[in-house]
Amino acid sequence: MAASMGVVYSSLRTTRFFSVACPVLFESLRTTRITVRTFLTLNFLVILLASIPVTSGASGSSGRGNATRIFALLKTSEGVEIGAEGQLKVPQNEEVTLRLIGENIRVGMSVYFTTTDAEKGDSCEELDHPVVGAIELDAANSDNHTTGLLRVTFKALDPLYMCAKLDGKRWTHLGSASWLQVYVIPPLLPLWLQIILIILLLTFSGLFSGLNLGLMALDPTELKILQNCGNRREKQYAKKIAPIRHTGNYLLCSLLLGNVLVNSTLTVLLGDLSSGLMAVIGSTAGIVIFGEIVPQSICSRHGLAVGARTVWLTYIFMVVTFPVAYPISKILDFILGKEIGNVYDRERLVELIKVTDEYTDLQKEEVDIISGALELKRTPVKCVMTPLDDCYMLDEEAVLDFNTVTDIMNKGFTRIPVYAGTRDNIVALLFVKDLAFVDPDDCTPLKTVIKFYQHPINFVFEDTTLDVMLSEFKKGSSHMAIVNRVNNEGEGDPFYEVLGLVTLEDVIEEILKSEIVDETDIYTDNVSKKKINNPKRRDYSIFAQQDEVIRAKVSPQLALAIFQFLNTAVEPFKIEMISETVLHRLLEQDIYHSARQEEGKHSPVYLYSRAKQADYFIIILQGRVEVTIGKENLVFEQGPFAFYGQHALMSPGGTANTISRSGSRTSVGSSMSAGSNTPAAPFIPDFTVRILTDVQYLRVTRNQYAAARAATKMEREMKAESPTETKEIFNKEWKKVTNKEALQSKEAATDGVDIRSTQVGVGEKDNKTESTL
Repeated sequence: MAASMGVVYSSLRTTRFFSVACPVLFESLRTTRITVRTFLTLNFLVILLASIPVTSGASGSSGRGNATRIFALLKTSEGVEIGAEGQLKVPQNEEVTLRLIGENIRVGMSVYFTTTDAEKGDSCEELDHPVVGAIELDAANSDNHTTGLLRVTFKALDPLYMCAKLDGKRWTHLGSASWLQVYVIPPLLPLWLQIILIILLLTFSGLFSGLNLGLMALDPTELKILQNCGNRREKQYAKKIAPIRHTGNYLLCSLLLGNVLVNSTLTVLLGDLSSGLMAVIGSTAGIVIFGEIVPQSICSRHGLAVGARTVWLTYIFMVVTFPVAYPISKILDFILGKEIGNVYDRERLVELIKVTDEYTDLQKEEVDIISGALELKRTPVKCVMTPLDDCYMLDEEAVLDFNTVTDIMNKGFTRIPVYAGTRDNIVALLFVKDLAFVDPDDCTPLKTVIKFYQHPINFVFEDTTLDVMLSEFKKGSSHMAIVNRVNNEGEGDPFYEVLGLVTLEDVIEEILKSEIVDETDIYTDNVSKKKINNPKRRDYSIFAQQDEVIRAKVSPQLALAIFQFLNTAVEPFKIEMISETVLHRLLEQDIYHSARQEEGKHSPVYLYSRAKQADYFIIILQGRVEVTIGKENLVFEQGPFAFYGQHALMSPGGTANTISRSGSRTSVGSSMSAGSNTPAAPFIPDFTVRILTDVQYLRVTRNQYAAARAATKMEREMKAESPTETKEIFNKEWKKVTNKEALQSKEAATDGVDIRSTQVGVGEKDNKTESTL
């Protein structure tokens, strides 16, 4: 070391070297990994050189002032390393750039490297010089001539020493100082083997990258689906992959460790083949294109097949990486929890079916059914119900006559709500099958039928979802429900408000996402109200009576009740006035009528109108009427067995010739004197009777009552006891009345007057009537 220091000391005769070479030296030391010993040695050299005084004109120095000297060899290119003793290590067969530090370094100087070690200053004329390079002057130090660049490619593997023409005449050995030595580092592997390994590592890199995407994308849920309902190959592939996929994080860690290990090795090999920018571009292009893009694009579509065919390789790497991957996977399992896989809730499943509709073989109807079934839980009944105004309903006071039954059959509904008073007061349900044993000719009251069957009514709130509604319908209690809500608007206590009806058919239609139309339906749906053109539908309305006043029949039980009531409670029909046998004959005649208020018609139907002449007696059998009476216009409602107009059968004086059972006469009041054809004074009511619901009533005119009185008189005078005699007497008198009324009808028709009744029918509300009402 001392000898070397002396040589350097004798060489550095000016401060120009220190001013230029020292910064270069420190820059090289800053960017080079060397040992502490070498670093301290070089620093000591620089400090010592800086502390030596430099004098000019000393003896012996004038002859060497322009001599060329080389003191050190530093690295410039990437890939060149500095050894522990300061020597340079360069890669084999690669062009590198080295920096020379010295004095009087000129362009055109030549140096070469030899494998022979010699003393400094020895001749190199006879030594081998396998490497020769021309020195280029560094442009930054062209004035000082203290540094130069040498570009050279090394092929020999032995330690190399420098020889140079310092005086321009002969080659001189520069010695064996470590900072002037070059060691050539051979490549790790032969070129052919490196190429094979690079191709193999690129394959593994792509495989791990593709498996990482393909296997991890197959969650356990999807694998179970493929095992159960995939095709034959998918079932086989899923069965192979399922065991390793269930390990989850362990598989992930193994694939990632394998991928990182392969990519790191690949980078080293590519860097050994080349250096600098080409190594970066080559490694990046190889890993990105062949290790990421291509395999991931393939495995994203065929991950199941690739994973199943390479499962044995995956097992091998899981075993190899077990010491590192397994502990990490357990930590991840503890932190992240168990892997469940993709689980779709109701909304996501519906959306999944919709967005994949064009790629699946599902028909539109199938998609609608699946979507409808999944949406039941979030669809309230108010969205599918039929509004109350659109519902077909019956009043509980209705009579099941031919017209009513025909109307029910024409509507086509199997369940009909029955209301009391107002439409929002639903009190019962009528099933069409309940009419199987009802004869329309009997005019059975609707109340009788609904009280007999008493079908339960199901009330639900408007926010009840369809899945709950379907569960209720499946229990079998009823397939129709009344939808209501709590109305707390305005002042007063909250109350239940009926909104509409919902049926099992509405729920099924919501599941199917289409309307169900059967042979009895009139409309396609309850929204558009589009009518169905059904040419096979039969219209029975032509057999029904279209007038507001309709001929009706009563059941034997009702006829008996009427007989008992008239015979005991109504003065003109008591036994003193009409015998029981004649009253029976009278009740068997066509004196029963029905009146109905058609829906949608606002014109009222009157049985009596104030200040209008009437010649008949009426007793209400079924239904309800509204009576307005007196100057104060008192209004009240009445129902069955309320009777009106008995004074129409009585004389103005309130008396009539009463025939006793013995045949003697007493004054009780009659429409005309017995045996006299003198007509009684007309009856003008001071009240109004208007029907509110479908009404069935009994009407006896003055002429009919006179015939019954005459038959009673003859029966008692003749003391007829046999039913045949009584029948002949009554039929004789009744025929007279029938002929008389027929003649009156013919005369009235000639005069253009409707003699059906001057009272009963749709009334024209004149100003006078309205004012009195």
